Amino acid sequence: MIRRLLVANRGEIALRVFRACRARNIESVAVVTPDDLGSLHARSADATAMITSYLDASEYIRAARETDADAIHPGYGFLAESPTFAAATIEAGFRWVGPAAKALTIGGDKLAAKRIAAAAGIPTLPQGDPEDVGFPLVVKAAAGGGGRGMRVVRAQEELDESLAAARREAEAAFADDTVFCERYLDRPRHVEVQIVADTVGHVVVFGERDCSVQRRHQKIVEESPAPDLAPGIRSRLERAAGMFARAIGYSNAGTVEFLVNGDDFYFLELNGRIQVEHPVTEETYGVDLVGLQFEVTDGKSLHALYPEPQRHAIEARVYAEDPQTFLPQAGLIDRLRLPTAIRVDSGVEEGDTIGTSFDPMIAKLIARGQTRGEARDRLRDALAETVVEGVQTNLPFLRWLVGHPVFVEGRTSTAFLVDYPPLSPYPRRLPSGSWRAPWRLNLPAPAPASPPTVDGHHAASHEHGDSDVAAPMPGTVLRVEVAEGDAVRAHQPLVVLEAMKMETPVTSPFDATVKSVHVAAGDRVDGGTLLVELGGAPQAMKSRSAGALPEGKPPLALAPARVAPDAEHTLDHDIHDPDEEGRAHERPEAVDHEPVHDPVGEREHEHVDEEERDPERQQDHRQREQRDERLHDRVDDPEDDAGEDQCPPAVDADPVEDAGHDGQRGDIDGRRNGEAAG
Repeated sequence: MIRRLLVANRGEIALRVFRACRARNIESVAVVTPDDLGSLHARSADATAMITSYLDASEYIRAARETDADAIHPGYGFLAESPTFAAATIEAGFRWVGPAAKALTIGGDKLAAKRIAAAAGIPTLPQGDPEDVGFPLVVKAAAGGGGRGMRVVRAQEELDESLAAARREAEAAFADDTVFCERYLDRPRHVEVQIVADTVGHVVVFGERDCSVQRRHQKIVEESPAPDLAPGIRSRLERAAGMFARAIGYSNAGTVEFLVNGDDFYFLELNGRIQVEHPVTEETYGVDLVGLQFEVTDGKSLHALYPEPQRHAIEARVYAEDPQTFLPQAGLIDRLRLPTAIRVDSGVEEGDTIGTSFDPMIAKLIARGQTRGEARDRLRDALAETVVEGVQTNLPFLRWLVGHPVFVEGRTSTAFLVDYPPLSPYPRRLPSGSWRAPWRLNLPAPAPASPPTVDGHHAASHEHGDSDVAAPMPGTVLRVEVAEGDAVRAHQPLVVLEAMKMETPVTSPFDATVKSVHVAAGDRVDGGTLLVELGGAPQAMKSRSAGALPEGKPPLALAPARVAPDAEHTLDHDIHDPDEEGRAHERPEAVDHEPVHDPVGEREHEHVDEEERDPERQQDHRQREQRDERLHDRVDDPEDDAGEDQCPPAVDADPVEDAGHDGQRGDIDGRRNGEAAG
């Protein structure tokens, strides 16, 4: 039996393990670095040891010796999945509350894990060289996740910079810059399966969790059971998770992650540790997963354990971050009021400071109910009750999310926050039938738009005047990409900031000239710090920005898109809201230009003004408008027997080129770089 346990972590997961220790009369030991002395976990254990770094395995082992601990629990993040740390712990004579080093080595290498999964008959997405995978693809860090080292690439010209940025983030977060390319799915669901395995080959499956609502490839809300998941998919996911765990000889708690795309699913990875979202499963199944970790470490068999879900549970993570851009924030918590009617796992108290060195999580709110609706209602009430003052949080976003019709119906995907930008008005009604998924006639379905960015949010600017570009968040200047006098394009990176091992480019809000640069690489800055001053764009750039086209490239006039009856919230502007102030009846104004060549129909479109001057053409034009209006009236009538399925879809003349959002991800939680940010 474990007598005294050192927790090689900080924040809320350290506090969670301390609670499990108290329930079993196990003494707890906290560790703390010099820059983290005032943290809640450091004043909550039976004993506390100073260490120099949360990323140094030898420091944990030294602290365990000095405090007479006999076991080490790694928590999540930092070195939780380090096979070197696990092996060193055992070699030093301590018990390791986690998977064996060999399983961590196999499961922690994403490429090796995918090969093992494929050999076991578990579906995986294609990966390899970009030329073999094709576009769109996602670049991933082989040694980690939490959104670190991930980039979506939709075109060849984006590849080099994306690979370089992914390698930099991977090296900073995991001390390993190995990356790989994998096929990218635009709108899958992220579903993971919780397992606990003993040391003699019994693998117990505790159902699945849906973690599809994400920002920066990191989870925000999780729930169990996954809503709107076909029973056949659920059972196949559970079997696949058990098969993979047995294939690598896994023991202790872990999570096997998948992407679900319609009736298909694909293995992503194994997370060889307790997850941030483990309370969701605990509340659904009435189990103590950390306690089971202790029992497995003590050699207990799990052969008699057959868990069944007892209720529904939903978890929301309260972060110190901007509720629209999701950029981390820092500051003193002046006031903190957390709900009392539901479970709350928190790592801070009123009076604590949220810094930039660690994950900005304030608390996890976990609501349960006999039905999903009951759990959601309780979470909604708890979020309304929660108060955080002194630092900006994502509470407005979470309150908006739990009331969103798509979330209420359990229809979210990893592209949810692209389809429905944070804090945007709710759609009046949701698409149904064939309109539930985006599609276009004779063209591929549109890719999601770019995820929320900081562009334009932090620049005091005028259309052709000067602009002060400020830091959108506290952090460290990683790189300065421009110099005084440089001409820059709109959206061109000026400065790259780093916080929580994540790179955030700060871009120019418009075409401009750099007047002055106020920071250098390595500088630590607060949110709002002046980074770059911009002046007006050079004359040549202005003329190009004014709409001039290259010689021989006449503009192409496109007809208005046909309106879909239920698709009131649109992607890439393919389908417009038919009820929004009659916008569907609007027509483009006349534009003066020469006849243009239509590359789709190989027809000549005459000048619009010529049509207006020709009486016959005027009459034809009016008849077409009347016919369109009659068609729109039929389509927009919910009582019309023609129904939505008979309405033609929007047709685009050209595919939409867009820098997409990475709906898929590897490890959503952090690994060796601090508390899991996702």
